[in-house]
Amino acid sequence: MNQTVAFCTLGCKVNQYETNAMIEKFMKKGYEIKQFHEKADIYIINTCTVTNIADRKSRQMLRRVKEINPKAIVVACGCYAQVAKDELAKIEEIDLVYGTNEKNKIVEYIEEFQKGKSPKQVVTDVMYQKEFLDFGPTDYTEKTRAVIKVQDGCDRFCSYCIIPYARGHVRSRSIQSVKKEVEEIAKKGIKEVVITGIHVASYGKDLKENVALIDLLEAIHNIEGIQRIRLGSLEPTLITKEFVERLTKLEKICDHFHLSLQSGCDATLKRMNRRYTTEEFKKVVNLLRKAYPQVSLTTDIIVGFPGETKEEFKETYSFLKEINFYQMHIFKYSQRKGTKAASMENQIDGNIKEERSNQLIALSHENEIKYHEQEIGKELEVLWEEQEGKFLKGHTTNYKVVKIPYKPLENTISKVTIEKVEGLELIGK
Repeated sequence: MNQTVAFCTLGCKVNQYETNAMIEKFMKKGYEIKQFHEKADIYIINTCTVTNIADRKSRQMLRRVKEINPKAIVVACGCYAQVAKDELAKIEEIDLVYGTNEKNKIVEYIEEFQKGKSPKQVVTDVMYQKEFLDFGPTDYTEKTRAVIKVQDGCDRFCSYCIIPYARGHVRSRSIQSVKKEVEEIAKKGIKEVVITGIHVASYGKDLKENVALIDLLEAIHNIEGIQRIRLGSLEPTLITKEFVERLTKLEKICDHFHLSLQSGCDATLKRMNRRYTTEEFKKVVNLLRKAYPQVSLTTDIIVGFPGETKEEFKETYSFLKEINFYQMHIFKYSQRKGTKAASMENQIDGNIKEERSNQLIALSHENEIKYHEQEIGKELEVLWEEQEGKFLKGHTTNYKVVKIPYKPLENTISKVTIEKVEGLELIGK
């Protein structure tokens, strides 16, 4: 019988893409893929290390596996494995530890280990990696939306972030390789692709060709079959007048932009080593709203960053109210060993972080309801994705969730008239 393998993916869309690529490699070698809660011979946890909470969740998932199958091979790979290999080596439930650079050879490593020819730990120094490690065309995807990784690494070194040490310096994928993968995805009938990376705004900076993200988007825009191109999280400094002028000529680009703000206070942004001011961010927002009348803007915010005073938080709150984001993902600052912010003075009390977080979550919730109520009576285009109970669920181009009474329309796009709002979802017909 073929060996079975199950995956658990923690963290970002890049990890999601890399898990899909690993699944495809195992499938090509004849392995049977199981759900993570099912009994399998091999369990691979694609770990995340963006916060201490992510580290803890990674450890919890790694320990849980032996309860499902005590004889299974348990593999920790990815970002947490990259920065904490010695820590993971002490956890008895873990059999193998592979870093971020080892994912594209993970089948070979595991097979060599089973033959007694490979060590239990393979974690190369990612900071010396200069070229993008290409998995090759990956057309495995479980959904109607396919994630495409076009870039790896980050050179920004924000004071709170460990990711540059887990992912290394910026490495970009060639336009030819991305095009080939998107063409394969299109052949499967998938209509939407999400362009993602660790720091997508840096795409092309390391390549000999004089190319940037907008050149890549123009290159894949005319691929037949793809109807939507969605962008992952973007650094605000990418959005210039020229970028937006070229972008608006590409009608497949979705009018949803996730701009990572982190704070609405200039003093806090400076301590975070974010390389823009709130005024510059506001100009970016105005550019996008002028270019895309129905645009949805979402963001990430960290509350309780070291030194964040009551006045600084008030500045952030006022700025967020002014910008009026569609959605905000709120994170309480978490001390991350190995980062500059971890040793900063004036660390914020946990209760204060909780209080500030709750205020911003309430503001985000209020914004989302208002945005949804504005859609009642409108006709929206929806890409239908999956059945959820008695409903069919999908997303608009600007990333609003829409439901209708179930019909077998998965992976098709159709127009829907919005009748009402239920919770944070739009109900249509």
